[in-house]
Amino acid sequence: MIVVNGVSKLYGMTGFRIGWTIANRNLVSILTNVQGQITSCVAVLLQAAAEGALTGLQSHIDTLRMTLENNRNVMMQELRSFTGIKITQPDGTYYSLPDFRAYTNDSVKLSEMLLKKALVVAVPGKEFGMEGHLRLSYAGSIKDITEGVARIKWALDPNSPNEIYIGERKLVRDWL
Repeated sequence: MIVVNGVSKLYGMTGFRIGWTIANRNLVSILTNVQGQITSCVAVLLQAAAEGALTGLQSHIDTLRMTLENNRNVMMQELRSFTGIKITQPDGTYYSLPDFRAYTNDSVKLSEMLLKKALVVAVPGKEFGMEGHLRLSYAGSIKDITEGVARIKWALDPNSPNEIYIGERKLVRDWL
């Protein structure tokens, strides 16, 4: 058996690339040699933060899990309002990879358009071998999730109003 884990997902420490492997000694020795050739030392500040997470109170993990589960459910509900988008409910992360091929097969162009036109950040599915999909995070607030999905829908759905307000800024859709 090989166990691989890290602080990024378990403790909600997004961007931290600190993890560990539990396996038999021979395999760990080989993995250590490989790791030594492809990565360098983790910053001391990140190591201290990871140590604090691992040795501190653990009760917040369930709260974080429940929050992310609720956020996921809200995102799934919001995405279901689209015509043509196919979604698979994620089971163990804080990202969704909905299929936007009903709109376009080019996830890079789609993510660029959403950033420029709707001010929404999405990662092209192409980067994960899933062209036509977008990676959307639900690690933020419910307000961020619902507003982000609403902006995506506004940018793509011809039945949406041509105007949207983002804060004080009025955007006009002129590309459909």
